[in-house]
Amino acid sequence: MKTMKWLMQREYWENKGMLFWTPAIIAGLMVSFTAVMLIIGNNMEMHFNGEGLSRFHEMTAVQRHELANGVGAAFPMMATPLYILMSFVIFFYCLGALYDDRRDRSILFWKSLPVSDTITVLSKVAVATVAAPLIVATIGFVASLAIMLMTSIALSFHGVNVFSDLLSSTNLWLSPFRMLSLIPVYLLWALPTVGWLLMVSSWARNKVFLWAVGTPLMTGALLAWANYAFKLGINIEWFFSQVVLRLLGSVLPGAWFMFDKSAREAMQHAPGMQNDPAGQISGFFNEAYGSLASPALWVGVVAGVGMIAVAIWMRRWREEN
Repeated sequence: MKTMKWLMQREYWENKGMLFWTPAIIAGLMVSFTAVMLIIGNNMEMHFNGEGLSRFHEMTAVQRHELANGVGAAFPMMATPLYILMSFVIFFYCLGALYDDRRDRSILFWKSLPVSDTITVLSKVAVATVAAPLIVATIGFVASLAIMLMTSIALSFHGVNVFSDLLSSTNLWLSPFRMLSLIPVYLLWALPTVGWLLMVSSWARNKVFLWAVGTPLMTGALLAWANYAFKLGINIEWFFSQVVLRLLGSVLPGAWFMFDKSAREAMQHAPGMQNDPAGQISGFFNEAYGSLASPALWVGVVAGVGMIAVAIWMRRWREEN
C-alpha cells in the first residue's frame, strides 16, 4: 500500500497541471462568470410549477422552502461542466499514461526500481478512476458552494432570505456524500475506456490518439459496410452503442444512462420527475446505484480488467521505444 501511495503521488506530481490546475481554473472561471451575471443581471425570474415569478418578495413560505430544497438537491450538479471536463482529463491521461514513459525513455529508470509492472499500471488505474474524480469532486464542491452563496446573497437583495431554509435542507447536507458515493459506480462503468486506453498506450509506437479512437471507429465503419454489402444481419447500432461508445465514452460521468436502457427508462418515467427538481436529482442517484444490477456493466468490467491485464503484460515485454 505504501508503494501504491508513492506511485499515485508520482502520477499526481507529473500530471498536476492536468489533474488539478485545469479543473481549478475552469472552476474559477465559473464562479467569476456567475458573480458577473448576478451583478449585472436585473431581471431575475424563477418558475414554480410552470408559472414565472419575478417579484421575489411575493414568495410564500412554501415556495421559499421548495426553492431551498431544489437548490440543496441540485447543489453538486452546479459543477456539471467540471465533471464533463473530467472525462476529457481522464481520457487523455490514460492515453499517455504508458506511452509517455516509453517515448521519453523514462521507463528505463522506472523499471530499474524494485516496483512491479502490475502495481505501476494499477496505480495509473487508481489515479484515473479514484484520485481524479475525488480531486474534481472537491473542486466542484468548493465552486458549487461559492455559486450557491453568491446566489443566496443576490436573492437577499431582492427580499428573499433562503439561508435558514437552505441550512435546514436535508438535500443540501446529503448532496456531497451522494456525489462521493457515486465514485465506485463511476469506477466500474469507466473500466472499459480506461482499460482500452491503457492497452493502446502500452503498445502504440506513435499516433496513439489515432490508434485509440480510429481503431474502434474504423472497425464499426467496416462492419457497417460489410453488413450493407453482404447482408450479414449485424446489429450495427448495437455495436456502436455497446462496443465503440463503451470503449471511448465510458469515462463520461452518467454514461450508465447511455448504456443501461432500464436505468434510462426508469429515470424518464419516475413519478414527479417533470416538475420536481429535487425528485429528479434523487432519481438520478437512485438509478445510478440501480445500474449496478445491469449485465452490461459487468460485461464491461470483465473486458476492462482483461485489457488492463494486457497493458500490464505489454509493459513488461514491450520494447522501450
